[in-house]
Amino acid sequence: METKVVDSRMAADGHAVRRRRQCLSCAHRFTTFERVDEVPLEVVKSDGAVVPFDRSKIVAGVLAATKGRAVTPERIDQLAVEVEDRMRLVGGAVTSAQIGVTVLDRLRSIDDVAYLRFASVYKDFDAAADFHREIELMNKLGHDVTG
Repeated sequence: METKVVDSRMAADGHAVRRRRQCLSCAHRFTTFERVDEVPLEVVKSDGAVVPFDRSKIVAGVLAATKGRAVTPERIDQLAVEVEDRMRLVGGAVTSAQIGVTVLDRLRSIDDVAYLRFASVYKDFDAAADFHREIELMNKLGHDVTG
């Protein structure tokens, strides 16, 4: 029942820790593996359906919004990780609306045009006035996008 750790190393591409242990009473050595057991993150959609969180959906949406813009794929991946981390802090089940608002918040500080593109889909813009209203909101929040 009592052991000491003789050696520790990263294993499984950094997703586990391999520990070499030794029994203190008989000196027998054995190996254990420790892995992080994350609670699955679920998304509650607007229609009430519950689906597993999928970071690649965020990446795909942001890629579409940043097409032709000076935003690197690495920055997009970083944004998706930041959003996932934020959602994990919220809890095991988050709404798609919470995810969308968090993506918009992150995009606002990266690229104004990408923000507007994403907002137009997320907020279901159907007229030029919707863009105008969003630009006014951005200006109020300290993002001068008028020139």
